[in-house]
Parts: sequence; C-alpha cells; structure tokens
Amino acid sequence: MYLSIPNVFLVPVYYAEEDILNMKKIVILQNCNFDSDFTNKTVKRKEVVIGLSLPTQREERWVRDKEVIEEYAKNKGVTVKVENAEYDATKQASQVENLIAQGIDVLILVPIDPLAAADMVEKAHKAGIKVISYDGLVQNSDLDLYMAFDKIKVGELQGKFLIEKVPKGNYIIMAGDPDGMFKEGAMKYIKPLAAKKDINIVADEAVKKWDPNIAFKIVEDALIANENKIDAILAPNDAIAGAAIEALQAQGLAGKVAVTGQDAELAAVRRIIQRTQLMTVFKDTRELGKAAIDAAIKLANGEAVEVTSKVNNGKIDVPSILITPIAIDKNNINSVLIDSGYLNQNEVYKI
Repeated sequence: MYLSIPNVFLVPVYYAEEDILNMKKIVILQNCNFDSDFTNKTVKRKEVVIGLSLPTQREERWVRDKEVIEEYAKNKGVTVKVENAEYDATKQASQVENLIAQGIDVLILVPIDPLAAADMVEKAHKAGIKVISYDGLVQNSDLDLYMAFDKIKVGELQGKFLIEKVPKGNYIIMAGDPDGMFKEGAMKYIKPLAAKKDINIVADEAVKKWDPNIAFKIVEDALIANENKIDAILAPNDAIAGAAIEALQAQGLAGKVAVTGQDAELAAVRRIIQRTQLMTVFKDTRELGKAAIDAAIKLANGEAVEVTSKVNNGKIDVPSILITPIAIDKNNINSVLIDSGYLNQNEVYKI
C-alpha cells in the first residue's frame, strides 16, 4: 500500500533580504496546487512609493538632491513622486496633502516652516505613512527619522573660518529663515570675540525664505549705515553669499570683505578661486539622497534603520542620521570637489 502525494498542501517559504542575511518566513501559501501554482508563482515585495517634498528648484543644491534621489530610487525599483513648494509653507502643506492622498508609503519632507510642518507629520501618520525629515528638523512632532548634515557643525566651520581671517572688525550676521542652527554653530566662535569688543556686529538679521534679494538689501543697508566699513559677512549659504558679494561689488569691496557660504555650488567655488568668497561648506548630497532612499525602503517594509544619534525636536528625541560636512577653501577644491566627481574641473576653472 502506497501513500499518494496530495495535490493541495501548505508550504512555508523563506527568503534572504537584500541587505542582511537574516532568514525570515514571509508567507505561507495556502491551497497551492503542486502541479502548477507552486512552480509558476514567486513572492514579490510590494512596490514602495515615496513622496518627496522639496523647498525649491531655484538653488543648485536642491536641483542636485532631486536628481540624485530620483536616479537612485529608479535603480532601486522605487517610485518617487516629487513636489516643489518654492519656499511657500502654505503651498507645501497642500502638496503634502496631495501626496498623502496618492497613497505614498513614506514621505521625505524638507520643512519650509519647521513648526507648521508638524501638522503634515500628524496627517501622514494618520494615513499610515512614515515620515523622514530631510535636511531640516520638523519641530514638536513624532518623526520617524531625521536625516541631515550636522547643521551645528556647518555653522562652526563658517564661524571658525571668519574669526581666523578677521579676528577684529565689523560683522554682518545673516541666518537662513527660519533655521538658526547654522548661526548657532557660527556664534560659538563669534560671540566670545564680540563680548571682548574685538568684533562689532553691525547687522544681525534672518533672510526670509532664503531670498537672495533680501540678503542683498541687508548688506546694502549695512554698508550705507556704516560708511562701507564692513570686514566680514556670515552668509548661511552660497546663494546668499552671492547676493552679499553683489552688494559689495557695487561699492568696489568684493574681495576685500570675508564672506562665508554653504553648499559648494559651482558659482561659489568660482568665487573662491577669484578670492571674492572666503569659503563654502561641502555637503555631499549624493550621500544624503541615497541614504534617504535606503532608509525609506526599510521604513516602508517595517525594517530597522541604523542611526548615528538622536536629536530633540521639542517633543521627542528623534532617531537621526547626521552626516559630517567639509569646509572648502582655495586649498582643497581639487582634492575634495573635483577628484570626487562632484564638480567638473573644466567648469570650475572656466571663469
């Protein structure tokens, strides 16, 4: 007497995850027909859909982020839906609601207004969507992850360069609205010298919406008020640095006043070569963008994300991945920016 093999039986299936060799049982096939179904069907992970909310496409830095994220996501088989708010917090809120309605799995959010963006995080969570706060930290919210370059460190690099170049004199301090973390880092170096009266801060203003036109007016007004006696300018990014240098140029002062920057934009690197900008800060957006997609895929699939630290946002200590920035001046343009392929040598020196 022989036992026949049943046509219908249960089969446990295992697979090896892409990034780790942990074997996990993912599904039990029921009512599987051995003759056809089991041999013809494979188990597929769901397609991950990511929503990306960017602040602008007017700045080279954010154009790069978008390109890197889209290309890397495509290589990973992930769909990315992109919205661009052009530094309009109300518009960003509407765009995020639209992304939520489209059924995304993860939202990568660059908050224009870190306080108002808490409402976007709450709405996303109610829809079962994980949220990564990218580059800027959403305040007072239960974020799933914060990913950025260390902003305090960025400011420290800017402040250190300024006081080493100009330990005494009249300073213009500009912060990017509404983010004061860069300024906080810079003031660690500037404040002690200001307290000793070595540094005189003649203007201290936030640049609303990071608008270069507003930055130009701040510098122009400070030059008029101080009879052109300005020695150093803390500019939070390269776009604002460019506007500040335009205002200086109008008074024949370009190259005579130390100006900081951030983002290692091509125009800024050219200004450093021309000696009209003191330095910039390189934040390799290729690294951050790819890491954000990898983290989003893991969050969408319920997997753990390895973090480097935690940052408090007023409500919780947010699991965070912070990447170290690099100061750039005339001495390391080639070794850091060109040799890494971030910028093209011919374009950099085509002045």
